[in-house]
Amino acid sequence: MAESKSKFESVREWVVDHKLRTVGCLWLSGIAGSIAYNWSQPNMKTSVKIIHARLHAQALTLAALAGAAVVEYYDHRTRTKADPYAKFFPVDGYSHKD
Repeated sequence: MAESKSKFESVREWVVDHKLRTVGCLWLSGIAGSIAYNWSQPNMKTSVKIIHARLHAQALTLAALAGAAVVEYYDHRTRTKADPYAKFFPVDGYSHKD
């Protein structure tokens, strides 16, 4: 009987397969959360609120990219020697011309 994956393993596998989507979602949630927080500050101009939200989201995006790099490094170190792109490029589907 096959062992079921832990929650951490399934999330890690999804992040490995969807790195850019993960970074984009973190950016979007970061900018939305920062705008919501900055809108609660009554003594700032709107332009300053937007600039602060962008800076917070940019810092979160850099952290997410660093996290994706760590995940990629960890995945590269623990990956088996099989070709990682085999599921995208079927070898048997193409024939060579003589």
